[in-house]
Amino acid sequence: MEFHSVVVLLAIAVACLLSGRTMIHYFQLESYQFPGYFKSLRRHMPRVMLPGAILNLLWIGGAWLFASIIPEDRVWLLSFCMCLLLITGGFGIRRLFLEKNEKKPLRMTPRLKRFYGISLIVFMCILMICVHCVSAGGIKDLKLSIPFLLVALFPLFLPLWIALGGLVAWPVEKGISELYFRDAQRILNRRPDLIRIGITGSWGKTSVKFILGTLLEEKYHTLVTPASFNTPMGVTKVIRTQLEPGHRVFVSEMGARHVGDIREMCRLVHPALGIITSVGPQHLDTFKTLERVKNTKYELIEALPGSGTAFFSDDGGICRELYEKTSVKKWISGIGPEGHDLWAEDIQMNGTGSHFTLCHGNQKTACETSLLGELNIRNILLAASVCLELGLSDRQIANGIRKLQPVEHRLQLISNPGGLSVIDDAFNSNILGAEQALHVLKDFPGRRIVVTPGMVELGNQEAELNRQLGQQMSESCDTAILVGEKRSIPIREGLLDKGFPETQIFVVTSLEEAQVWLRENARSGDTVLFENDLPDNYTEG
Repeated sequence: MEFHSVVVLLAIAVACLLSGRTMIHYFQLESYQFPGYFKSLRRHMPRVMLPGAILNLLWIGGAWLFASIIPEDRVWLLSFCMCLLLITGGFGIRRLFLEKNEKKPLRMTPRLKRFYGISLIVFMCILMICVHCVSAGGIKDLKLSIPFLLVALFPLFLPLWIALGGLVAWPVEKGISELYFRDAQRILNRRPDLIRIGITGSWGKTSVKFILGTLLEEKYHTLVTPASFNTPMGVTKVIRTQLEPGHRVFVSEMGARHVGDIREMCRLVHPALGIITSVGPQHLDTFKTLERVKNTKYELIEALPGSGTAFFSDDGGICRELYEKTSVKKWISGIGPEGHDLWAEDIQMNGTGSHFTLCHGNQKTACETSLLGELNIRNILLAASVCLELGLSDRQIANGIRKLQPVEHRLQLISNPGGLSVIDDAFNSNILGAEQALHVLKDFPGRRIVVTPGMVELGNQEAELNRQLGQQMSESCDTAILVGEKRSIPIREGLLDKGFPETQIFVVTSLEEAQVWLRENARSGDTVLFENDLPDNYTEG
């Protein structure tokens, strides 16, 4: 194959990777999982097909134009012009389809760099095989055969080629991940003194994790996995980069989107204490059934040693059921004394926080916190039961509770200039958490406004649960701002079912448009609840 042909092929491959930036972003947002990636493609079909189509037009138009004005003996000039057009066009297409206000921008991680490199090799192999087949078929003039062949076989199928690049990269990533995974295991194995705690649940994991970390610091130097680091590689990175000899306790959040995910996390952490915060309809698009969600969460308890301890928050349903069948030492906490090892009494809540009495056995301790809502009290009780097991005194626990700060985007009260109050509950909404947030909103005076796109990843229950969300909203807010014309239809139906005034329902296409509405219409004394905020791969259009 002639050198100038290889250079043009390389330009096509690079231009495709540049043009496919949006698809690569979706792939990263879906944690490089193929089912989620293809679902994102279906949600944004025009947006993911147009880049390849535009690149085809540039290729065809450029090839025709340059072939008609450049002499046949100037092949090098034709190749140069085509390369310049393709690379420039790739950058232009990338810029054209770049979201102006990405909530979670594409991150140039080592994994993404490897993906780009491997995909470039894959693209080049496909292109060179195509050219070889054309040449073997007797077509000598590659100036014309390359564009016509690759227009049909390559840019139009860019989403598929990106998936193929990810597929080829998968065994490489798996090997690298396993090396890091085993290194983290070795680090933990050298720390038999380290108290290891695993936390999982359909919701509340991150809140309980940070609450527990704050309380445990009253006695132990504690490492808590930051933010929402709850995957094997996320926790592996924390162990390898942040675990220090002085740490006495390691608290690991454990997320799951597939059966076996918690088991894999336990293979890394080997927790002695396991906490289940909740079990409910989350990630049903991958789990399919609530039974599979329940079994996956219980993998944490099954991984505990015989000397381990399990902790449950009583939801009166699945968590209670799991508690009853657990054979290792166990605690259960809830509101009221009946059937609980730890409970709260004398609960008082307002717009600035909560007061309650922490009870276990004959011990009663007055506690106060700036956290809002009954759900946060339940989270505190769950964390406090772990602290009692680890030898903290009631006074130490109460001191820790007083120091608690709202977790970002989880019922976080934000005061704004001009007298507007904002309750930020924008992280990963669920039906129970939304209900609690709406109860908190109901206690605020003045006009109450809810901004929400609803809930996602709920499989075939999504429409019904969003309809329930609308029904709950009707009892707690005066104005509803729904984000997403298609997705918000069930929420709107739920609102109207309960007689909510249609004139107070406003449908917008994006969070930015909702914020514009608030700037123009909100006034002093209003309270705004932001209930959930969807990532970029769930935006409509």
